[in-house]
Order: sequence, then C-alpha cells, then structure tokens
Amino acid sequence: MLDRKFILQNPELVAQNSARRGVKVDVQSICELETQRLAALQKSQEFNTQANETSKRIASAKDAEERNSLIAAGRELRDKKDAAASEQSELDARILELQSALPNLTHPEVPDGGEEDANELGFGKTPQPSFDFKPVDHLALGERHDLFDFEGGARVAGAGFYFLRNAAVRLDLALQQFAISFLADRGFTPVSTPDLALTSVLQGTGFNPRGPETQIYSIENTELNLVATAEIPLGGMLSGQILDSEKLPIKLCGLSHCFRTEAGAAGRASRGLYRVHQFTKIEMFAFTVPEQSDSVHEEMRELECEIFDALEVPYRVIDTAAGDLGGPAYRKYDLEAWMPGRGDGGEWGEVTSTSNCTDYQARRLDVRYKTPGQKGTQYVHTLNGTAIATGRAMIAILENHQRADGSISVPKILQPWVGKEVLEPIA
Repeated sequence: MLDRKFILQNPELVAQNSARRGVKVDVQSICELETQRLAALQKSQEFNTQANETSKRIASAKDAEERNSLIAAGRELRDKKDAAASEQSELDARILELQSALPNLTHPEVPDGGEEDANELGFGKTPQPSFDFKPVDHLALGERHDLFDFEGGARVAGAGFYFLRNAAVRLDLALQQFAISFLADRGFTPVSTPDLALTSVLQGTGFNPRGPETQIYSIENTELNLVATAEIPLGGMLSGQILDSEKLPIKLCGLSHCFRTEAGAAGRASRGLYRVHQFTKIEMFAFTVPEQSDSVHEEMRELECEIFDALEVPYRVIDTAAGDLGGPAYRKYDLEAWMPGRGDGGEWGEVTSTSNCTDYQARRLDVRYKTPGQKGTQYVHTLNGTAIATGRAMIAILENHQRADGSISVPKILQPWVGKEVLEPIA
C-alpha cells in the first residue's frame, strides 16, 4: 500500500494516479478521517495524562470523601480515555480500508488507457510461422496426439480441470525442468512453494481472497486459500523480517501449482488450456533495495525473452497501460506469444508478465532492510515475473511447431527432457 504520510502530503497526486488507474477511492476522505483520528488520539492522551495526575493525588487526600471523589474522577477520565482510544482505532481502521484500496504509483513511461492502449516494445527472435496448410488449435492437436482429457477432468473436479496425457506430461515436466535450470544458472534460488497461504499473506501481496469478484479458492472455515501464483507464498515467506541490505537482491524461482476460479471467463479465446482452474507455473520473485528494482525489472523481462527465444516461440513485448495494471504494479511488461490456432488466423496471447511492485507489497507484508552503519530500517522493493506457465507455453509450442502431417516438432532446448525430436500423431 502507499505510505499514509505520502498520501496526506500529496492528496491530489494520489487522486490523479488512482483516476489514471481506473480506481475510485475518495482520497479527501482519507485526509479528513486522519484529522479526526489525530484529534481522537490527542484526546485519549490528554485524558490519560489527567487520569494519571488524579491517581497520584489519591494518596495525599485529606479524608475519605476527597479520596472517593478523586477515585470517581479518575474512573471517569479513564472511561473518556478508553472512548477516545476506541474512536481513534475505529477511524484508523476506516483509513486503512481506504488506504489499502489505493493502487501503487505509476511509472512515468507507462502509457495511459486500458488493455488496447499498451505499447508494443518489440518482438522475439523467432518469426511467426508461415504454414502451407491451415493450422489447427492445440485442442485439435491434442486429439490427434491424445494429450488432454478435459471430459475426465470435468468428471473429477468440474469444468476447467483436465488431465494431461502421454507426451503432454513429458512436455509439461520438460518446461519445468528447463525453466528451473535456466534460472538457477542465473542466480535464482529454486523454491518449491506451499499450495496454501493465509488470507493475510494474500492481502499482503495485493490479492483479494474474499468477496464476489475474487479469483481465489478459499478453504471454508479456515484462514487458508489455494494460491493463484507462487508470488503469494514467495512474498509471504519473508513477511515481518528485517533483511541485511548487503544480501540484497534475493532472487527466487518458485515452482507452484496455481488455482484460479477464472470467474466470468468465457469465449473461444479461453478454450482449452488458455484459461483453466489449475496449472503449473515457475515464477521469478525478488526482494531488492529501492535503487535496484528498476534494473532487476529489466533483467526479468530480458530473462523471459531469453526463455521464449529458446523455446522457438514468436512473441511480442508489451508495456502495459495504466488502466490495465493490477493494484500492486508500478510497471508491468507482458510477453504475448503468437498462437496460430487462436481466433481466425491466429492471435497474440499473454504467456508471461513481470511487475515492479516497489514497496507496495512490502508495506503490507512488513518486509524491511537495514543498512550497516545507518539508523532505522526501510521497506524493500518486490518484483515478480512469470518464467513459464506450462499450459500457455504448451499452447504456443504445439501450435507454432505443428506440421502438415499432424506431427509436432519439439523445440531443441526441450528435446533432452521430452526424449523426442518430433511428436507423431497417435490418431
């Protein structure tokens, strides 16, 4: 969340930033409530001081009548102090609720507008394929190769769940092995994360685990939720900790299952593996000092590009517009892969994103760092970035590497794990 002092000192800036992000929060109310909170706090402190002074006078009271009078006065002052303290707490909670709804500040180079207004920054090394036949989508390829069982998944867990079969299992595992090996060689510590996280951790990372618009599966009668991304447990892993600045940045690659309700998802573009309720993802995450976060963000984007160049998948890089940014993100880059079987004649589909969240998550999670020789602590910056979401990566690989005879070439980088250069149709 944004620093409260910063909000109070820059209400117009915060209001303009919220409007640019499409978030409606009454910033003026925050300022007014803070004035009331400070007044209630001052009253509480004054009543407490008066109560203490009255209590000291009891010992020197001349008689029982004066003593009883002082005791009664002290009790009244304590009651007034408690009432003022309660008012202060209630006002603080209301401010925190509004404060938590504010989005992060926005990088000055982020374009204005919504999803259609993103800036196209460039393309990957692999060109879009030129087929001498009509390409099919990954579902049709899956039928020919017996890769997916959506009907069986629906019988077990409902629509949006599935079984991977045959070469799809090996391809899924190959993508995991490749991403983890790739990132470990570049200084990221591999971490296998819990599939569950506390509500406070989800809120700390900026996810809404409750309510009608949530994308989170919650465990009834508990404070636990299924994680939507490894970003959640990786961010919470160091909550409440004070880190040594000399050990930053801490760079992690998390392997996790991801669970999302995908409420409202529909349409042809969401068919098959593109938008499902469970998938596997390898996520980059970093804790940095503020001066490092911009460079680490660029590093994460470059690593995503290297990964999809190695997978021989055509993609474009997008600088996400302000109105399409999630609340915690200061800036977000997306990689959109070309998917020849999507839509009529192919479409771009998001396969990765990387966000610099500055200190927005760290304030909620209370992750700080201390610099040797300096007093006090500061909040770290946090960053996250998809290395590979295996389902969407699989779509891009299958559709771009399909052949006229129905076979599918395996990207060279994955062949050692898949064990084949070409996948031949089963049916």
